Amino acid sequence: MPVAFKDYYQVLGVSPKASEEEIKKAFRTLARKYHPDVAKDKKTAEERFKELNEAHEVLSDPESRRKYDELGANWKSGPQPRPAPGWAGGRSPRGGAGGEDDDFQFEGTGFSDFFEQFFGGRARQPGGGWPSGQHGFPEGAEEPAAEALRGQDIQGDILITLEEVLNGAMRAISVRRTNARTGREETQTYQVRIPAGVQAGQAIRVPGKGGEGVGGGGAGDIYLRVRYAQNPDFHARGADLVGHLELSPWEAVLGATVPVRTLESSVSLKVPAGTQQGHQLRIRGKGLPAGAGKRGDLYVAVSIQVPPKISKEEDRLWRELAAKSVFDPRKTS
Repeated sequence: MPVAFKDYYQVLGVSPKASEEEIKKAFRTLARKYHPDVAKDKKTAEERFKELNEAHEVLSDPESRRKYDELGANWKSGPQPRPAPGWAGGRSPRGGAGGEDDDFQFEGTGFSDFFEQFFGGRARQPGGGWPSGQHGFPEGAEEPAAEALRGQDIQGDILITLEEVLNGAMRAISVRRTNARTGREETQTYQVRIPAGVQAGQAIRVPGKGGEGVGGGGAGDIYLRVRYAQNPDFHARGADLVGHLELSPWEAVLGATVPVRTLESSVSLKVPAGTQQGHQLRIRGKGLPAGAGKRGDLYVAVSIQVPPKISKEEDRLWRELAAKSVFDPRKTS
């Protein structure tokens, strides 16, 4: 099934020559604006947020970006994008009944058809097995008997927000297939449970919803590989979350109690006097599920912000402080 090319640079509003830092900054700015938790039009914001994550997923990885740039160059010379040699996408990663692959596309995973076809596929291994070393995937499928052929297993990617990792969720996933032998297209929708604490790289298995078997063989399965949606305020480090905390110079020097946003709400954090730039403060139990009913922690890295403008009175006070202070940052103790 042909798919339309997606201009990820346009999605993020950056030049194709943008640096990694420019891409990261553009994503964080737009992701904050369109995060479903803060946007007024939540449905529109959710779709825009997914689109931003998809663009960042490809352009933030040097190898994926290189492939994307090559694909873009090929696309400009023709009406439809075509995979580069050796790419896998839009097909079952395991040979199915009759030795033919059905063409398929997912809906509801958080990724577009374009991403699924060119960046979400996995190469089929010799003998029809699954790629090894993938957490959550079966290792080595048994060969079916000649008279009973098992249906295709199909694999896609699913974009999960950190809020869904924390709370779990139900997601309606549709699979649109084109039968390789008959050319017939059909769409089936399934309710997929996303368990709390699901890990990036893990596979969510939907049993018996892959390709149909032949001669009494069982149906294949669907495997959805989890990718974490990038959050503009946090990133996951195992079960822990890492964020940022902006402090004024006087808060860092004197200490303060300040509000800190978590995945759920906001908490008060006591900042000790003398807190240094880059120091990480820990908030226990505000991370992701860590198993056995426990949760990881939230760490916030301190960033000390200097006022861009000050009043005449503030200028006088800063100068008075400078004259009286014995602190010299260029002298080591």
